[in-house]
Amino acid sequence: MRLFIPLLMLAAVIWASGCAAPVKKTLITPLDMEFGEDSILSGKTGIPVSYAEMLKDLEDSQVIYIGENHTDPAHHRIQQQVIRDLTARHETAVGMEMIDHTYQPVLDKWSRGELTEQAFLEKTHWYANWRYDFDLYRGIFETVKENRIPLIGLNLPFHIPPKISVGGIDSLLPEDAGHLPKTITLTDPDHRAYVENIFNIHKLKGRENFEYFYEAQCTWEDTMAEAVAGHPGPHKMIVLVGNGHIIKKFGIPDRAFCRTRAPFRTLYLAPAGGPVDLSCGDYIWITGAGELKE
Repeated sequence: MRLFIPLLMLAAVIWASGCAAPVKKTLITPLDMEFGEDSILSGKTGIPVSYAEMLKDLEDSQVIYIGENHTDPAHHRIQQQVIRDLTARHETAVGMEMIDHTYQPVLDKWSRGELTEQAFLEKTHWYANWRYDFDLYRGIFETVKENRIPLIGLNLPFHIPPKISVGGIDSLLPEDAGHLPKTITLTDPDHRAYVENIFNIHKLKGRENFEYFYEAQCTWEDTMAEAVAGHPGPHKMIVLVGNGHIIKKFGIPDRAFCRTRAPFRTLYLAPAGGPVDLSCGDYIWITGAGELKE
């Protein structure tokens, strides 16, 4: 029996290790090196940094962009953490892709603590507009309300970009055209190539004209860039948007910078497992399902 029990324990350890999920790693180009979950890399040097080091650098910027995959809970926990930690040190405002600017009075009431969650969902028409599960974003909105952080809707009404992608900007009715930004930049070749690749992968009926599709994308980017630029200091602006709007900075960040010259940083959140290029952001955070960094 003395021999049998240790053998059972050893067998259990071997079985458990064999059943454990493989550790996902992400290939970082052009380093040609792999890094595991919760690694934070400097996009400039490729060197791993601590959360504290990254946060200190973010504090020196007026605008901090944090990307996301919309359905990834880990990304929203990270966004909440950065908002909380920056707000503990500075006055902040939070700009969100998820709400269009026509709902700004509702966002103001939320920030002042005047709305219940149910009332907020109803008054923003959350599930008619953004549609993603509010559970993913609840922690962010609770942090905003608890700290009375100004909340800014960055987007244009959600029905407008699809109309542009079908018929172009010139097809818009006057009431829709009134929501367009003052300047729409269509001349960035790198951004154009990036969007064209997406267009070629995701073909949609009625949206076969790439020029219209690109007009829609740039209208979207410049609308949010204009909204960011329209809320200068003293608050630091923390901007929450999909990764596609901040990748390589040619979406919202560079367009907002052209309007304000305010210093900014981008934090690109990349789920472990796929390749990521350092040029995606000022910082690359390889995300998993684990606990957040302190």
